Amino acid sequence: MAYIQLEPLNEGFLSRISDLLLCRWTFRHCCQKCYESSCCQSSEDEVEILGPFPAQTPPWLMASRSSDKDGDSVHTASEVPLTPRTNSPDRRCSSSDTSKSTYSLTRRISSLESRRPSSPLIDIKPIEFGVLSAKKEPIQPSVLRRTYTPDDYFRKFEPQLYSLDSDSDDVDFLTDEEILSKYQLGMLHFSTQYDLLHNHLTVRVIEARDLPPPISHDGSRQDMAHSNPYVKICLLPDQKNSKQTGVKRKTQKPVFEERYTFEIPFLEAQRRTLLLTVVDFDKFSRHCVIGKVSVPLCEVDLVKGGHWWKALIPSSQNEVELGELLLSLNYLPSAGRLNVDVIRAKQLLQTDVSQGSDPFVKIQLVHGLKLVKTKKTSFLRGTIDPFYNESFSFKVPQEELENASLVFTVFGHNMKSSNDFIGRIVIGQYSSGPSESNHWRRMLNTHRTAVEQWHSLRSRAECDRVSPASLEVT
Repeated sequence: MAYIQLEPLNEGFLSRISDLLLCRWTFRHCCQKCYESSCCQSSEDEVEILGPFPAQTPPWLMASRSSDKDGDSVHTASEVPLTPRTNSPDRRCSSSDTSKSTYSLTRRISSLESRRPSSPLIDIKPIEFGVLSAKKEPIQPSVLRRTYTPDDYFRKFEPQLYSLDSDSDDVDFLTDEEILSKYQLGMLHFSTQYDLLHNHLTVRVIEARDLPPPISHDGSRQDMAHSNPYVKICLLPDQKNSKQTGVKRKTQKPVFEERYTFEIPFLEAQRRTLLLTVVDFDKFSRHCVIGKVSVPLCEVDLVKGGHWWKALIPSSQNEVELGELLLSLNYLPSAGRLNVDVIRAKQLLQTDVSQGSDPFVKIQLVHGLKLVKTKKTSFLRGTIDPFYNESFSFKVPQEELENASLVFTVFGHNMKSSNDFIGRIVIGQYSSGPSESNHWRRMLNTHRTAVEQWHSLRSRAECDRVSPASLEVT
């Protein structure tokens, strides 16, 4: 019978295995103690973590192993040699050998503990141990929400915001019949057509019907006389380049049949809104707006064209604008001359019901509160967009310039009676508004250079209220 003879195991290898098993047992024992102390103690104590658990070998232990390989003889000298295990069951270690081995292991752990880097003190919260599952469902913190009762919901509801009887101009959800029944301002007939060959939009104002009679000045009753309506056309947001039909005298069913073209690219026309405003002409006061119609051009087929009857709705602008005036100012300090150029005006208020207006401009120099000089342009017949290009010069010394004011008044020429007032502005010491003050300031800062600017005309009452120089002229 053949016996297999086993070679005796290396004592150094068994020593390393025993050291490793003892270290793992020590790590497990320490972590168990940490867990028990953190879970059982009511106060939060600081516990020292001895190392990662489980699995990974600490860096300081790896350094210890490398040092063992370099100096195996040193370690074996301090150790008690372990008797290799044989197949004989009668082989046992004595009690003295066991005590020596335990003493050697204790010294071994002490030496490793001295070489291990100090671990930081970490405040450990209670640790939850459990089986790692494949799916982890994130738990979101519950948010306390206020529960609303039906009473709270309807208490926040504001019925007036959704009422059709509100004062707002939002009538998008009303039909033309409902608008006509609600406001009773009449209807307007018009058409649009875009010419791709010539790149212009044609607006045709055809007629209107059922216009309301004019209101008397005291507002207590309606005048029985008929209106004198006309229509202003513009493409929003540009309200400056507007068109205007002729005035139809004493009728509530005017027939206009007038066409107007706007030079505008097709893509730009689709971004505009067509605004048609029906105005009542009044020779003795400012013209009154009857109603308006607005049509976004992106909602219609401009190339195909079409015509519509639209009900008029109230306008927030109760009075029409008086027109605009283009002026140029220039001061020569060496000569002491203030030069004024009246270039042109546009969209002036119509003063004659039959042939438009015969406008002219009066220029008056006021020094302080004293009228010094008056000049005026020629009048142009039958137009509300006159071109003057006339120059005037006033003698103003430089030391008196800061006390000077220029009053520009636009009139409609009338051969049978007094001229019809259209509008006024004041530029200078007593300017009638911010735009006029800015023009005067720019002229003072740029001597010998002409400064041009458009100005919106104001009423006589508005100028008299803000400018003392307006009170000194007629």
